[in-house]
Amino acid sequence: MDVDMDVKVSSRHAELRPEVRAAAVDKVGRLARFLEGMDAAEVHFAGAHNPSIERASTCEVSMRGHGHHVRAKAQAPDPLSALDAVVAKLEHQLHRLKERLVDHGHGRVRNGRAPAGRSTAAVAAAGLAGVAAPTEIPVRSKRFEVVPMTVQEAAFQMELLSHPFFVFVREDTGATAVVYHREQGGVGLIEVEARAD
Repeated sequence: MDVDMDVKVSSRHAELRPEVRAAAVDKVGRLARFLEGMDAAEVHFAGAHNPSIERASTCEVSMRGHGHHVRAKAQAPDPLSALDAVVAKLEHQLHRLKERLVDHGHGRVRNGRAPAGRSTAAVAAAGLAGVAAPTEIPVRSKRFEVVPMTVQEAAFQMELLSHPFFVFVREDTGATAVVYHREQGGVGLIEVEARAD
């Protein structure tokens, strides 16, 4: 089954040859077959400031679709080798994610679109309501779709993304929550409750 994935390729401190760009679109695009619903990817190449460094090329890929986010990064002597290494990592991660979704009784990968309007930025803004923000602080904003999930699924997504926290909507209550890595080890859970006026 052919799956159409939107693959965007960019670079920093590295001049990409056309064949490298084409290989990135082809190889990352083919990863869509591993998990239904992954429909967009960003491939970013970076070169080291010092070209004498052994692993001078870095390739980072972020994939998303239907509330799932998977990211991997690899370094190698040249861009094509870095691309191959990151594709291998992503194949493993997507396989693990698919197994996890099936093992937790879904039987198939979730295919519904998430409700609009939920995002990390929106949650953060809600938490800062009524607080006077200092000026001249640069803030980067990201928006992404969320799919209701269990706490265990959210913790697994956090591990896949290698993030220190993960914002999600609880499947059982519909409430916004955050899982995070605790300094003492393990995973913590923060549940957001709307204040009743």
